[in-house]
Amino acid sequence: MVANAAKLSNRDRAIVALAGVAPDIDGIGLAVEFATRGNADPVLWYSNYHHVLAHNVTFASLCYLLAFGLAQRRCVTGALAFLAVHVHLLGDLLGSGALDGYPWPIPYLAPFSDAWQMVWSGQWALSSWQNKLITVLLMTVALYLAWRRAFSPLSLIWPRGDRVFVKTLRARFGVPAS
Repeated sequence: MVANAAKLSNRDRAIVALAGVAPDIDGIGLAVEFATRGNADPVLWYSNYHHVLAHNVTFASLCYLLAFGLAQRRCVTGALAFLAVHVHLLGDLLGSGALDGYPWPIPYLAPFSDAWQMVWSGQWALSSWQNKLITVLLMTVALYLAWRRAFSPLSLIWPRGDRVFVKTLRARFGVPAS
């Protein structure tokens, strides 16, 4: 959704979209932790580093700089990439709690300071109805935008499939008025 906030090329929209999911790169330790969970000394990379290494303003700033350096519309794409990281952080703050009720804090000023941990006691679980509802609403908006603008997120990875997808939407719901 953030990548659709401005008229951007496919490349720039892809940069913003990737920035929006990039904070979860710090979750890569899940595979190692899963593989070593039965060991006497398991490797706790996921437990110790997810929501730490890339869930902070430092990482958001790095995403801005990378987007700025790679984009065609540098300032807009960089700003939207920075915003996309923050939308990710907000989503995690609201709805990525553990099933046991542990509200996963986000060390916003890391790695420079642990002084400010963003946490919300009302954080709902990742599998909650709230997250499901938000997903349905955002998918509906994505379908509407695809119908209206004649391109979807699919255009970033499969342009031909995107054309078929939009054609199918327009065949079902009509062509939007200009």
